[in-house]
Amino acid sequence: MKEKNRCPWCLKGNHDIYLRYHDEEWGVPLYDDQLLFEFLVLESFQAGLSWLTVLRKRENFRKAFLDFDATKISKFKQKKIDSLMKDAEIIRNRLKIEAAINNASCFLKIQKEFGSFAKYVWSFTNEKTIVNQFRSLSDYKSRTEVSDAMSENMGTHGFKFIGSTICYSFMQAIGITDDHTADCFRKRELATLRKQRK
Repeated sequence: MKEKNRCPWCLKGNHDIYLRYHDEEWGVPLYDDQLLFEFLVLESFQAGLSWLTVLRKRENFRKAFLDFDATKISKFKQKKIDSLMKDAEIIRNRLKIEAAINNASCFLKIQKEFGSFAKYVWSFTNEKTIVNQFRSLSDYKSRTEVSDAMSENMGTHGFKFIGSTICYSFMQAIGITDDHTADCFRKRELATLRKQRK
C-alpha cells in the first residue's frame, strides 16, 4: 500500500500524535467558538516551544482549563493560578496562564460584540480560506499581512500573548489558511470539504 504524501513538517520524528493532528485537524475550517478558544489558548502556550510539546499536553490542558470554558476561565483567581503553576502536566508559565485568563474575558466581549468569536476571526479574510500552494518547508511563512492585522486588532481588544506569529499559527490550525503542501493528500480533501460547506 502506497504511503500518503503529507506535509513535511508533520513527518519530523515520526510522531503518531503529530500525524493524527495533521491528518484530522490541521487546516480544517473551524466555526465552533469553544474549539476556537481552545486553539487560541494552546497557540499562546506554544510561544517559544514546539507544537508537539503542546499536543502531548493537550488533554491535561483540557482538564486544567475546564474544557476551555471561557466563562469559567475568566473567573479564575490567584488561588487557581497558584494551583496551575504547580501542575506539572501543563506548561507552567505564569505570564501565559494569566494571559489565558485575560484572553477568556476578551473572548467573551468579542462574542457579545460580533455575535460569535468565529465571525470575528473569519472577518479578517471575508470568511474565505486563503489557499497557498507551498511545495517545501522553505515556502512556509511565520506571519503575513493578515496575521499582522489580526494581531494588532486583537491587541486593541485587550488580548495578550497574541503576536502575529501566534496568529498565523492559529489561522493555519483553524483553516483560515490552507497551508498543506500542494502534494499533500489533505489538500484535495479540504478543498472538497470547503465546497460541500458552501
